[in-house]
Amino acid sequence: MSAATASVPVVAPGGERRLPVVALVALALIGFILIAMETMPAGLLPDIASGMATSESTVGLFVSAYALGTVIVTVPAISLTRGLRRKPLLLVGVAGLVLANLVTAVSPDVTLSLVSRFVAGSFSGVIWGMLANYAIRISPPACSGLALSIMSTGAPLGFAFGTPLGAVIGGVTDWRWSFAGVSLLALVVGLIILTVVPDAPGLPAAGRLPLGRVLGLRGVPIVLVVILVWMLAHSTLYTYVAPYLRVTGTGITPDLMLLVYGIASLGGVALVGVLLDRHPRALLHGSAATFTLAGAVLLVGHDSAPAVLIAAVLWGVAFGGTAPQLQSALTRAGGDDADIANSFLPVAFNLAIFGAGILGGALLGMADGLILPAAMAVLGAVALILTVAGRGSAFTELRAPERRAPDSPTPERPAAT
Repeated sequence: MSAATASVPVVAPGGERRLPVVALVALALIGFILIAMETMPAGLLPDIASGMATSESTVGLFVSAYALGTVIVTVPAISLTRGLRRKPLLLVGVAGLVLANLVTAVSPDVTLSLVSRFVAGSFSGVIWGMLANYAIRISPPACSGLALSIMSTGAPLGFAFGTPLGAVIGGVTDWRWSFAGVSLLALVVGLIILTVVPDAPGLPAAGRLPLGRVLGLRGVPIVLVVILVWMLAHSTLYTYVAPYLRVTGTGITPDLMLLVYGIASLGGVALVGVLLDRHPRALLHGSAATFTLAGAVLLVGHDSAPAVLIAAVLWGVAFGGTAPQLQSALTRAGGDDADIANSFLPVAFNLAIFGAGILGGALLGMADGLILPAAMAVLGAVALILTVAGRGSAFTELRAPERRAPDSPTPERPAAT
């Protein structure tokens, strides 16, 4: 398929739009790259510190700088680019990622590296903010949930394999080749997007809500709170899984634990792909409940290796599919301004990662590693309660965003007078 034909949605012989599977897989690959690029320094701390003659704590700021760029830039950038066509904007974001990551790969100076990581995080946030609605807009309305599920497979793959892969490459060659390798992969995926991903138009100026009004749309705030709480519950244990496993005495290594989690998370994504379009509410409540159960099993069954691994499976299945579920809820709540609503998602995501580092460190300062699954279970229960409380406003049946006339009345927008 040529770049010219890729700008037209795929249509079946009978006139129905077909699910653009290849295009959605390309978007999923971008998700993999974004996660791998963000978390890769964590697996290369000693190598980078030695290579740049600095401390591991300083190299740890590589992750923080990336997250800070996402938090600061995402929302205003998406707000300013709402009128632009989606495909060119996505390609610009990928190009920015490639260049920023290449600077990190060759940089001889820590300050320059931190700046390049901030820039990479900024482009990452712009891409995350548009992916969910882009996937829905190029897919048939009846397959919105499946489209989101396919697109969302990249994130759990990034968590499961991106960081370990970067560490392996850095161990065999040099840490700089890990950054260069992910840049090369991003360049290849960018060329695939140029070739196979359909374009989608931007939102006309007359049809856009102001940024503050989008954040205040009915349902958007509670979805963002659920994302923040649920991600905080996950990241607190995920970040500090090694101290937890040391306390268990099971002999399970962090690599094995996270590998089991990562594989199981793919099963969670597949489950969501099957059920999201038909039973979104029940699926969301079940995922939150299973996540909470996993935290409880990790706490109560900590001295049993089988129990810990079973809990890792439950954890992966429950959390692996949360991204398409929460993105779909946010997209539905945002309606015609879903790009802006989704731009708050990476902000909440990265605030949770930042908060998990602080919360986990504080908890470990008060008790041993068993406090981490306890926190996971408690915060998971809070997320479950919030999903139930938000049934009427946020977690409704998923439908593809419908284009509204610029002056058409909605519950949030009165008719023009």
